[in-house]
Amino acid sequence: MTVNPASPTENRSFARAGKRAIASLALVMLGAGAATAGSYYRGESASQPESVAVAQKAYQTAPVSLSLPAEANSVAEVVQAVGPAVVRINASRTVSSGAAEMPEEFRRFFGNRMPAQMPRERTESGVGSGFIVSEDGRILTNAHVVEGADTVQVTLKDGRTFEGKVLGSDPLTDVAVIDLDANNLPTISVSDAELMPGEAAIAIGNPLGLDNTVTVGIVSATGRTSGQVGIPDKRVDFIQTDAAINPGNSGGPLLNAKGEVIGMNTAIISGAQGLGFAIPIDSVQRISEQLVATGKVEHPFIGIQMINLTPEVRDSINEDPNRGFQVAADSGVLVASVVPGSPAAKAGLRAGDVVSQVNGEAIATGKDVQSAVEENGLKRQLQLEINRQGSAQQFSLRPEPLPAQG
Repeated sequence: MTVNPASPTENRSFARAGKRAIASLALVMLGAGAATAGSYYRGESASQPESVAVAQKAYQTAPVSLSLPAEANSVAEVVQAVGPAVVRINASRTVSSGAAEMPEEFRRFFGNRMPAQMPRERTESGVGSGFIVSEDGRILTNAHVVEGADTVQVTLKDGRTFEGKVLGSDPLTDVAVIDLDANNLPTISVSDAELMPGEAAIAIGNPLGLDNTVTVGIVSATGRTSGQVGIPDKRVDFIQTDAAINPGNSGGPLLNAKGEVIGMNTAIISGAQGLGFAIPIDSVQRISEQLVATGKVEHPFIGIQMINLTPEVRDSINEDPNRGFQVAADSGVLVASVVPGSPAAKAGLRAGDVVSQVNGEAIATGKDVQSAVEENGLKRQLQLEINRQGSAQQFSLRPEPLPAQG
């Protein structure tokens, strides 16, 4: 991922390098606030009443134990054990589209009692998914599911409905945390095992308003970058799966054969088949802990645009008379540009530098640099080794919080 919030993450496409542009594929984020080609996906109904009465009750029943087998013999066993902890999330938001002119005949009839304009407001709603991780009502879901929501309703598999409170939301990783005023809720366990391609993958969610839909496949790949997936503004890697995922699945769990969560379903590429993506659960947990603690996530920022060097990319850059620098290396991470006033600019980095080490560790890709910056955080100096025109140089800088977007 890039360290510059205003540009694509890594592997920026140079025409002469022959890179394929995944960005031309329309990516569909799968929840209530999701956008595809500039339009929201609304689920089955785009209009809901301005206010919805929510039955709010803290159920004081005995805790629901979701007992998982060491290795489930069937998908049905997993679904029976985990299904009660998967929820439907209905998010509603009021959207204003400006004021409408009052028809002249109405103004003539009502005189001064009728305003010249009437406000245009409508309520938009959509459906997403989530999963319960604590008995007292903590739920994890996607940030785009609850983006801009005025009200959030959470419905359990047993039919109980609660009004949810968004504790925090991080658009850059697409993770959000919802809290319910409830007790003794069924919960879901998370996996701490290393994930391998080829493992079984089970998705549970509410696609197109069809509650508790189950699909099965495998983990197709791990470590897909946001640039590869086609959403370069996200600071998170993805699990790729061929388990069927559709609009409304956003925020729902991707499970292993034991019924443990391995990821949070997030996106698909429109027009493709068998290409679904989920945020790894360790990333979801790390972000959600910060959201619960402070309500926000501060992402470290150093202010460089990066390109993964190959001989083809090097030749393309060197043949461009407007580039302003030449590159000798044919591998590593090239600094394509430096954001003015950023920590990198203050430290003296400049376009044409090639990053070879971060905090003493050799790096090979822009993803490696971004991971090292995230791990370093905001509280200590970041050490960079730079190859500048064949000369190794050391730089030290302190990352800053990523500037607010928009």
